[in-house]
Amino acid sequence: MAEFARGRSINLALSYRGRQALKAIGLEDQIVSQGIPMRARMIHSLSGKKSAIPYGTKSQYILSISRENLNKDLLTAVEKYPNAKVHFGHQLLKCRPETGVITLLGPDKVPKDIACDLILGCDGAYSTVRTHLVKKPRFDYSQQYIPHGYMELTIPPQNGDFAMEPNYLHIWPRDTFMMIALPNMNKSFTCTLFMPFEEFEKLLTSRDVLDFFQKYFPDSLHLIGKEALAQDFFRLPAQPMISVKCSSFHFNSHCVLMGDAAHALVPFFGQGMNAGFEDCLVFDELMDKFNNDFSMCLPEFSKFRIPDDHAISDLSMYNYIEMRSHVNSRWFIFQKNIERCLHALMPSTFIPLYTMVTFSRIRYHEAMLRWQWQKKVINTALFFFGTLVALSTTYLLTGPTFRSSLGCLRRSWNSVTYFQNIGRISL
Repeated sequence: MAEFARGRSINLALSYRGRQALKAIGLEDQIVSQGIPMRARMIHSLSGKKSAIPYGTKSQYILSISRENLNKDLLTAVEKYPNAKVHFGHQLLKCRPETGVITLLGPDKVPKDIACDLILGCDGAYSTVRTHLVKKPRFDYSQQYIPHGYMELTIPPQNGDFAMEPNYLHIWPRDTFMMIALPNMNKSFTCTLFMPFEEFEKLLTSRDVLDFFQKYFPDSLHLIGKEALAQDFFRLPAQPMISVKCSSFHFNSHCVLMGDAAHALVPFFGQGMNAGFEDCLVFDELMDKFNNDFSMCLPEFSKFRIPDDHAISDLSMYNYIEMRSHVNSRWFIFQKNIERCLHALMPSTFIPLYTMVTFSRIRYHEAMLRWQWQKKVINTALFFFGTLVALSTTYLLTGPTFRSSLGCLRRSWNSVTYFQNIGRISL
């Protein structure tokens, strides 16, 4: 079990949406106190140079959260509710959403049917509840394994302190792959190497791994430690990443999907947990709106969340390209600076995509549409500015002063040519 957990222990990035959900149940302060603020991306170039790209304003940050500690805190909170019972060691065998009946297999290995008012399918990317909904008419489902896998490594503390600056999400972008590092409360960093499976498969020996890191991540090699790297790299194979979309999220008034069961995301926007928590918050808000009427709440939940969760799925795919490649581009940095300036000048009109997604509750699909509009406006403005500069330069070069200068040069050359022809001077 320890090794299985190790293969799924990517640190969690808690942002505004998740914090609002935790706040609604009185857990925000407790969870936040166990996180480490990350205020910017710290980009590690191949030469070893480091540069920071802020996430937003000085007051905006995301939190590096331990998955294990968060799970423990949530379970402890659930156990405090007198009307809640927590059962471990049970497997879901069947789900009959049309009647609200589930079949569980407990430690006694005897299947039991349980009737439910509502089945909440929150059982992850490989959801058993969802597999039963897939069989229903007009239920759309798609999944995509991206060609990249991930592997976790560790940078231990050095001399009792962090080995790198702790308040950053460290990124080693290498165009087709990358490594990131998030800080932990014990002053270590959890590193995650994201790379095409075919590249992982080329690294067959410890020497291959050390040579690879020396070539692409030389400044991390001494931080991880050569011996630890050679051992940890082969402890587990690279893990796959899946993206899931489905529609709708409910069936009648007896069953609804939330979190990864409804919309598993690749981890590159740090919104998997936050989107799942926001599912719960939106559902709770709708339950209040419709006075706990499942027949009204569930269809509205699907209608409301499907465009948002599909949008963040697409944005998560895009952000991988940004993290592993675009951050190396001066043009990208230039555009980011323009966005920040426009946001400072017109905070309600121009809002950077990352700010909308991470530091607000603007609906995901609205954030994506607004981002696409803002890009068009900025690109159009840059085009007209470039055109204006070109026209101005052309005018200066072809204006009266320039034409007068050309006339003087032409007359001088004609004089030299005349004297050369009559033999008075020798060139």
